[in-house]
Amino acid sequence: MTDTLYLDNNATTRVAPEVREAILPFLGERYGNPSSPHHFGGSIEADLTLARNRLASLVGCSPKEIFFTSGGTESDNLAIRGILASHPDRRHIVTTQVEHSAVLVQCRELEKQGFRVTYLPVDSDGGLKIADLEEAIDEETALVSIMWANNETGVIFPIEEISRVCREREVPLHVDGVQAVGKIPVNLANTSIDLMAISGHKFHAPKGVGAIYIRSGFKIKPLFWGGNQERGRRPGTEPVPFIVGLGKAAQLAEECLDHEFDRIRVLRDELEKGFLKKIPEVWVNGGGQPRLPNTLSACFEGVEGEALLMLMDQNGIAASSGSACLSHRLEPSHVLLAMGVPEEIAKGAVRLGLSRYTENEEIERVLEVMPGLVEKARRLSKRMERG
Repeated sequence: MTDTLYLDNNATTRVAPEVREAILPFLGERYGNPSSPHHFGGSIEADLTLARNRLASLVGCSPKEIFFTSGGTESDNLAIRGILASHPDRRHIVTTQVEHSAVLVQCRELEKQGFRVTYLPVDSDGGLKIADLEEAIDEETALVSIMWANNETGVIFPIEEISRVCREREVPLHVDGVQAVGKIPVNLANTSIDLMAISGHKFHAPKGVGAIYIRSGFKIKPLFWGGNQERGRRPGTEPVPFIVGLGKAAQLAEECLDHEFDRIRVLRDELEKGFLKKIPEVWVNGGGQPRLPNTLSACFEGVEGEALLMLMDQNGIAASSGSACLSHRLEPSHVLLAMGVPEEIAKGAVRLGLSRYTENEEIERVLEVMPGLVEKARRLSKRMERG
């Protein structure tokens, strides 16, 4: 596995070495419960505070507005269910057609329970029209739930404008910030976002830890009941090692963001230009919109994406066709279909996600082997069509 060229960083990232080092004492001698009354356990509360401060600094909010969770999916559920429980008289939700399954599947379940959901469309580049949002909000709208950046295409939505509309209409705004945090500058002080989901393993923290930002003074009901951890918003003994790791990862992300943003974007652009130059009949998804600097989604016409990914894997290149949460499904991406990509072309989608550990030589290696792999995948697809 050490020879694998890993380009699936939208699915998950490697744990940073500095993060591993920060975690280790809490898997050994510093094993106390931070809620305990004695010093051995209670002293660990200071480590949670440090992690909270570091994450708050990364996203531009007050530490008291950060609440630790198990990750993005829990945070999305807590936000949406918590708002609805706090406003039982409102039965309308506004979201988009291209959200992550943590939001979309939840909204479909809520429709079964009698809620009305408006799914905003996107254009051919994955962009969202503010006018559509303004038209969708009505007197029954309980919340708007829109992602900051798309997990498949990397398209960045105009969150500041979206938050302005929601503030003017006095409608709560929940943002899935899972793909944005740690990859692009996020300053919640410049927005009117009420709640935002964060996932640590998207920016080199361990899997199984994340957070939810809840704007100071904003009231929601918890999903779980129990102790008073996280001030009652998320009860349960805190996973201290993971939270410490999340805090360290946030510190590293903030330190690296300025110089790594441009370096990663240059590598992504080189990859994109190389595909377009060396491989015929390639579509770049979302290329006309602002995108995450690390993300490239491309469709290779005449290719079954799963076959191409298998060939890439055999050649030591790890990538995906879209969301890892839906990787067992063979249907074309709902994101690409919402963008109007023809179904046959959407089946040939590949997503490549870079990280701050991606090197120039790796991009050169991909550009060296991909033309041959795509050609082989096209031959295989034609054979399958002929039966």
